[in-house]
Amino acid sequence: MNLTLGQKLFRTKSAERAHEDSHAHGGSLNRTLGLFPLTMIGVGATVGTGIFFTMVEAVPKAGPAVILSFLIAALTAGLTALCYAELAGRVPASGSSYSFAYATVGEFAAFIVAACLLLEYGLAGSAVAIGWSDYLNNFLQNAFGWEIPASLRSPMFVSDHSNLTVHSGNFNLPPVLLVIMCCILLVRGTKESATTNAVMVVIKLAILAFFAAIAFTGFDANNFTPFFNTDDSKGFAGMAGVTAAAGTVFFSFIGLDTIATAGEEVKDPRRNVPIGILAALIIVTLFYLLVAMAAMGAQPAHLFEGQQAGLSVILQNVTGQAWPALVLSAGAVISVFSVTLVTIYGQTRILYAISRDGLIPKTFQKVNPRTGAPVSNTLIVCLVVGLVAGLVDATFLWDMVSMGTLTAFIVVSIAVPVIRAKQGPGAEHGFKVPFGPYVIPGLSVLACLYIMKDLPAATYRVFIIWMVAAVATYFLYSVRHSRLNRKA
Repeated sequence: MNLTLGQKLFRTKSAERAHEDSHAHGGSLNRTLGLFPLTMIGVGATVGTGIFFTMVEAVPKAGPAVILSFLIAALTAGLTALCYAELAGRVPASGSSYSFAYATVGEFAAFIVAACLLLEYGLAGSAVAIGWSDYLNNFLQNAFGWEIPASLRSPMFVSDHSNLTVHSGNFNLPPVLLVIMCCILLVRGTKESATTNAVMVVIKLAILAFFAAIAFTGFDANNFTPFFNTDDSKGFAGMAGVTAAAGTVFFSFIGLDTIATAGEEVKDPRRNVPIGILAALIIVTLFYLLVAMAAMGAQPAHLFEGQQAGLSVILQNVTGQAWPALVLSAGAVISVFSVTLVTIYGQTRILYAISRDGLIPKTFQKVNPRTGAPVSNTLIVCLVVGLVAGLVDATFLWDMVSMGTLTAFIVVSIAVPVIRAKQGPGAEHGFKVPFGPYVIPGLSVLACLYIMKDLPAATYRVFIIWMVAAVATYFLYSVRHSRLNRKA
């Protein structure tokens, strides 16, 4: 049967078919993940990133009220997490938001969501790896009195949101080495990567608790006065700064999406994925608020701007000794390793799902029969992430990742009432969003839009360019190669 263009754009793939596809076409992923390592994947992709790096970007916007920014981001993520939890039980397939969209609002919308996810994960992996340089350099300074040459830890392309400067002699080598190490682990298989990640996450949480315990000894309530940013030269005074900072830190809740990307590799996904998402959200929120409160109490807000390896510097200033900073820097090095590992993992699983549906080339769905890992997919992703990390400044990347994350979260929220209507009351599922299919998803959409409104104009411009490229790719390649198109 020949379908019209409109029918092709809105055709959906049922949850049952998504599950069947996971066992065909290029090999299937192995179900090796239990609840604990799955939860640690979410925590590993989340805790640390917003605290170790984005405080430098967020505090100059919001001032001490950055604590409210984290609360707003956590509330928004919490609303969306409930939507993720229900959809993960109804569509236990790899690909997360993409798979949810394909089963509900149609192929074209799913491909657009996929483009957002690729932007989200790819730039997150690069941005987090870039931040690793500062803490690695701080660790080397405190441990051995040696630092990485500036030309080998500085990007070639530097942006201040309006101008682009080229420094031809620079290349940021440490994040490239980090991506290579992550690549080696990922091609060995998911179980090995998840185990390594779980160990690193436990170490990371211990290090952050260590930071809070010491930072609170230097707590000064005067650092919270004035609570809101009073400088309106950049339009960030009052709540405008709080919302803008919430947009900057929101990307760090990417871990919730990462849990859902692992749907096909989870034991008993209808139970474990929803629990893993909600457990990760609770752990993440508690640690973010604890560390943010301790950091703001230990240091005036104006010192955060441009501060490298900020948490290490805070400990050094509070104690007057180098050893706490050395411990913190070592913990940050481990922490960022786990975040980078998990974001790259999420990127490869999304590409795997899109390729399996025929919307991008088959290379991305081929699974190594021995390791159960999509090796070619992983190598390509690591190459791109490594190049961006080695050449580009991280300043502009944070907001772009938040934009991709927020867009994906909006689609996930919309998908809840749609899939309930499609599957009916008799469908097999686990967790259900409370208060019916409209209240929580509706609040989630509104919260995401509230945060998006204060992202920089440059972020919107680049996002529009990316979306135009995605639409062109869909109509030039994907619509003709879709598996649903061939079976219509």
